[in-house]
Amino acid sequence: MSGARITAVETHDIRFPTSLQLDGSDAMNPDPDYSAAYLVLHTDDPDGHQGHGFAFTIGRGNDVQTAAIAALTPYVVGRPVDTDLGDLWREMVHDSQLRWLGPEKGVMHMAIGAVINAFWDLAAKRAGLPLWQLLARMSPEEIVQLVDFRYLSDALTEKEALTILHEKSGQKSARTAELLASGYPAYTTSPGWLGYDDDKLRRLCKEAVQQGFRQIKLKVGADLDDDRRRLRIAREVCGPGIRIAVDANQRWDVPVAIEWIRALAPYDPWWIEEPTSPDDILGHATIARAIAPIRVATGEHVQNRIVFKQLLQARGLDYLQLDAARVAGVNENIAILLLAAKFGVPVCPHAGGVGLCEMVRHLSMFDYVAVSGSMEDRIIEYVDHLHEHFVDPAVVRDGRYVTPTTPGFSSAMRPETLTAFAYSSDG
Repeated sequence: MSGARITAVETHDIRFPTSLQLDGSDAMNPDPDYSAAYLVLHTDDPDGHQGHGFAFTIGRGNDVQTAAIAALTPYVVGRPVDTDLGDLWREMVHDSQLRWLGPEKGVMHMAIGAVINAFWDLAAKRAGLPLWQLLARMSPEEIVQLVDFRYLSDALTEKEALTILHEKSGQKSARTAELLASGYPAYTTSPGWLGYDDDKLRRLCKEAVQQGFRQIKLKVGADLDDDRRRLRIAREVCGPGIRIAVDANQRWDVPVAIEWIRALAPYDPWWIEEPTSPDDILGHATIARAIAPIRVATGEHVQNRIVFKQLLQARGLDYLQLDAARVAGVNENIAILLLAAKFGVPVCPHAGGVGLCEMVRHLSMFDYVAVSGSMEDRIIEYVDHLHEHFVDPAVVRDGRYVTPTTPGFSSAMRPETLTAFAYSSDG
């Protein structure tokens, strides 16, 4: 083990004024200011490596999320830089007093995720590898050790997880080479924000097709007539060969969701995302049965691996949309990837926001190399906002994510961004 240790946790409340242009606007969030509760793990590592992580929010309350991250400092300072990240995850998530604030949900769970992700960023930098490759090079036994199977064993056992991973071990090198050569499929939400006018929608749909995207996504749920008009415009511009997904951002009750999606069916929506409350497992299952063959996608607000387990058991989703910064970090997302593989459900992560595109590409690429072994019907969201603020920004070319090769989790913001967009309650 290295003698280097974590010496300090530095936190930042970072907010971007995206509401000014209505970027990110949808039926439930009309004026988001994309924000990050951000941390840096400082170390006495002779090589000078630091770990970077964050929780994503949309403005108000980002100070609360930042304070929750800072409250975890006693777990971190003095810990070896090469600490066992399976043990650290269990120690933090199952703390007998912190659990009372969840358990395993909400602000503290997301704070733990930010810290865990920062440790993974540090580990990948020290290994000289991008995170996806660091994870993919682990043995099945090492990967399974990272996962907490408590509450999961009725759906996925440790033995089943090992079987899934061993079955995909033989072709890891070939899949890695394919990723490096060709990247990973992407879709874009950039044309679809609810606050954009029809002319902007037309222009952005046309640009998306020209840029090589084979799927776009539109926000829906505020007004049915508006949604019909906007989908008609998008379908006219994109033509029949482009998938158009729609996203209600939790707007509807179950009966309303069914009625609304049936009304949009003539425009051939590929999936409906977040049609109702992310906690309503049976509601999702009811919607999925009622609107088939239109598919249901959800996950960006699903709070933990247990809810994902139940959604899969209930057949409440056709596409699983994990988020890099919603649950408790990389370890829990590995559990979710394994659950999806067990149930044969494609993972199509939520991204956009601040830094989510940067991080989540690592999870999908690890999934391809080591877990699912497939890109079939799998795609990562992309939104062309705020990438310039990251040291290792996400790049999409010809409708595909370029595979990152820089060591780390791509979660480090540029120092000038931390200064320029630091939030102050004094304005």
